[in-house]
Amino acid sequence: MTDVTDAIVIGSGVNGLVAAAELAGSGWSVTLVEANTRLGGFIATDERTLPGYLHDTFSSWHPLFVSGPGYAQLGEELHRHGLAYRNTDGPLTASVADDGRVVVADRDPEATAAGFADAGDRRRYLAALGRLADNADQIGALMGSEITTTALLRNAGAMVRRLGRADAEAWARDLATSGRAWCRREFTGPEVDHLWAPWLLHAGLSPDHASGGFMIPVLAATMHGAGLPVVEGGAGRFVAAFESLLRARGVEILTGTTVERIVVEGGRATGVVAGGRTLRAARAVVASVTPTALYGRLLPPGSVSETVLRQARGFRYGRGEMQIHVALSAPPSWRDDRLARIPLLHVSDGSASTGIACAQAEAGLLPDRPTVVVGRQDVLDPSRVPEGAAALWFQLQETPFAPVGDAAGELDAAGAWTPELARGYAARVLDRVERHAPGLHEKVLAIDVITPADLAAGNPNAEFGDPYGGSAELDQNFFWRPLPGARRHGTPVRGLWHIGASTHPGAGLNGASGHLVAGALTAPRPAGARARVRAAARLGRRRTAR
Repeated sequence: MTDVTDAIVIGSGVNGLVAAAELAGSGWSVTLVEANTRLGGFIATDERTLPGYLHDTFSSWHPLFVSGPGYAQLGEELHRHGLAYRNTDGPLTASVADDGRVVVADRDPEATAAGFADAGDRRRYLAALGRLADNADQIGALMGSEITTTALLRNAGAMVRRLGRADAEAWARDLATSGRAWCRREFTGPEVDHLWAPWLLHAGLSPDHASGGFMIPVLAATMHGAGLPVVEGGAGRFVAAFESLLRARGVEILTGTTVERIVVEGGRATGVVAGGRTLRAARAVVASVTPTALYGRLLPPGSVSETVLRQARGFRYGRGEMQIHVALSAPPSWRDDRLARIPLLHVSDGSASTGIACAQAEAGLLPDRPTVVVGRQDVLDPSRVPEGAAALWFQLQETPFAPVGDAAGELDAAGAWTPELARGYAARVLDRVERHAPGLHEKVLAIDVITPADLAAGNPNAEFGDPYGGSAELDQNFFWRPLPGARRHGTPVRGLWHIGASTHPGAGLNGASGHLVAGALTAPRPAGARARVRAAARLGRRRTAR
């Protein structure tokens, strides 16, 4: 062990893992510091119910990672270190409404559109996906690169020159439009809204938040292209592959070690105090934390302006999330047989019920009709459950961190989660799913519930039980994420870089911010830039001597 390395990476979620691996791959010495006793952040697999049932405790699906830059850079080596994926080439996702209506998406966009009743909607859906593909370079620049004023203007100018002003303005309009409004504007029938509006929850949005009109086709295109891959044997093997790769590249890994503060000397981050030791970073400190933690707790007073501190204090967190894991004696018996092949579906009426549930949760109420994300990883990877059995992975993304009431008037919610409240709400969720899968309760062998309070206790980045690193509403996203005064990954403190879900491009298992920062740190400097750096260093030495 050494107390001096080129870079220190704080936090081992996907962005920290990608940053550490890519820096080490470029020849940097790296120390990765993680407060928990194991790596991975919200990536873990455990036998949470019964022996033989492998549940992805938090995140599970990897379309954003396999279609992102981190996988392009590291995927081949990760596979050599044990990573393997299971995916689908057919039925992909679905939504089932309270009245039994079902809309199914297939990997094939044309097969998906064929299920829409209106012929015009079929054409418009395929046209929306084609429009996205035609503008992939500009959209990719927005979603997967550093958003600076110059870059934003350059990409906007390129789009205007290529498309014309009207078509370019249409993209801006979509960015300002909610998902509900976009579906109403673009489609006659309900299928696109029913199918894709619930997916906005996975981006930290609601059907009525601005930018949903932009995100729905992005989400749809991503899943048509990448599918819904899961890690063979459980998401924990993804972390194991990364750990093996990091050790092979010489990364020093410190788990069970909390970073107490970042050391700043002469306006530059030079290390961290962690676990009672001072670790020095010769070139960079990379922090995968929230703005609240970075600017409110980790940096010493006076490190940044009062404006940035004020903005960090005002950083908003989104709704909390609940995870429910269920061990079943046999697969669910769906009323609609098509659902038996679907690895992930939503119990939702689309914008209608999901919008109401979001509003209830944001008012502190337990929704009476929550949107239930029903994951069946064993559809793709039968090795996760005993032969003939099944497991359910429920995600509830409209859950208040401190519930003050129950919209249904049935549960006693007095401002905090209790075991009784968690069990009661889990029963509501199971009842909601059983309407579409008769006999589900009889197949339940064991249930494990993770409340928003549990999320916050287990991961310091899940402030207020929000797993998405902060609200993704438009004024706190894209150009303004995480803060208007510190909106890039390079912070106001020299040598300190900010990554993670709280930074652009936001939440999701993509690893993009870790990749962006590793690339920025290791990119060759132009000769002029190197000369300026040497001149600045000489000037600094002269001032120090004086």
